[in-house]
Amino acid sequence: MTKSGVTVVLGSQWGDEGKGKLVDLLCDELTFWGGNNAGHTIVVDNITYDFHILPSGLVNPNCVNLIGSGVVVHIPSLFSELEAIQKKGLDATDRLFVSDRAHLVFDIHQLVDGLKEVELGRSSIGTTKKGIGPAYSSKASRSGIRVEHLYDWPLFESRFRDLVASRHRRYGDFDYDVEAELGRYKEFAKKLKPFVIDAVLFMHKSIQEKKRILVEGANALMLDLDYGTYPYVTSSNTSAGGVCTGLGIPPTKITRVIGVVKAYTTRVGSGPFPTEQLNDIGGHLQQVGREWGVTTGRKRRCGWLDLVVVNYSNAINGYTSLNITKLDVLDQLPSINIGIAYLHDGKELVSVPASLHVLSNCEVKYIALPGWHTQTTGCTSYSELPENAKAFIEYIEKFLDVPVEYVGVGPGRMSMLKKSCD
Repeated sequence: MTKSGVTVVLGSQWGDEGKGKLVDLLCDELTFWGGNNAGHTIVVDNITYDFHILPSGLVNPNCVNLIGSGVVVHIPSLFSELEAIQKKGLDATDRLFVSDRAHLVFDIHQLVDGLKEVELGRSSIGTTKKGIGPAYSSKASRSGIRVEHLYDWPLFESRFRDLVASRHRRYGDFDYDVEAELGRYKEFAKKLKPFVIDAVLFMHKSIQEKKRILVEGANALMLDLDYGTYPYVTSSNTSAGGVCTGLGIPPTKITRVIGVVKAYTTRVGSGPFPTEQLNDIGGHLQQVGREWGVTTGRKRRCGWLDLVVVNYSNAINGYTSLNITKLDVLDQLPSINIGIAYLHDGKELVSVPASLHVLSNCEVKYIALPGWHTQTTGCTSYSELPENAKAFIEYIEKFLDVPVEYVGVGPGRMSMLKKSCD
């Protein structure tokens, strides 16, 4: 990042595209990260860091990090994760801030998350059971509790008791020690206080000072509450619009939106997945790509790259450039399919349909490109990539009419190749 302004990094599929590696490369002064059901793995100097609620920009010693107002924060997880990275020699406590307007996730939200999934039975969403959805539900129903409430203890205690009582009315009697939780949060309030700031003033001042701001979005467009495969989505807006509401940034200040696209497609949990491969190809992608979640350990469903999804994602987010990740996972495949259209009842669909019934019964139209049978991990420049790998990337550019700016060919920091966007 060489110019002032706001750069946004967003997932273009169903998440798990490898956004953290690009953020690690780009982060300079500020980053924002959302939600503790996400997960990023960053490898620096042969040390692997797993990030969930903490911004992955913390690995850069020059980067100041903010957990924004639109995030829901589970404080025990935040401090547990801080302790874990400190044990690996990364002490970033003086570079981390939390918005006083961010809502809190409590253990009761996590308990309710599990109860809700059991209640849904076969229709369960497949959540991470981290309490994210119930916390956002509390927020939307105006019964949520924000970070700032911790510093008006009588109000915090009253709202917390009301929250627990409402959950008991909804789900009946279940084991939950209210007094013990209140005791823990009285201590957490003291521990958290040095991190708490007015994030609106913080962001406004940073923009006025023409600092370089990098915004890291959680999840991806197809998990957006409004535009994803509802109801198999997360509980917030994961589009470019969520950046403005989550951080209080005017849209006019966003100068760059980078869409991160995995070279194939994965998703976690339930819901339609048109290009899913329940065969040897899917198994290859899962094993070679190490496709299991950082947060949950769950195996990801795998399939061919779906450009219908990415095109739809681009229509909403308006990507100025793309980052293709995990290209190396395709290295040994003789032929590579790319989904370029959906067919339903013999008709070609022009976009991703709102109806999950329609989406679940679509046939995918593919184009087959030749593989390259050459290891791309170890390439140090775009020019070193095999010609067929370049053809694959250039097909994506032409189809989407968006330039590819970065290409990932391995897990390490140095495995991100810069491609000219000219």
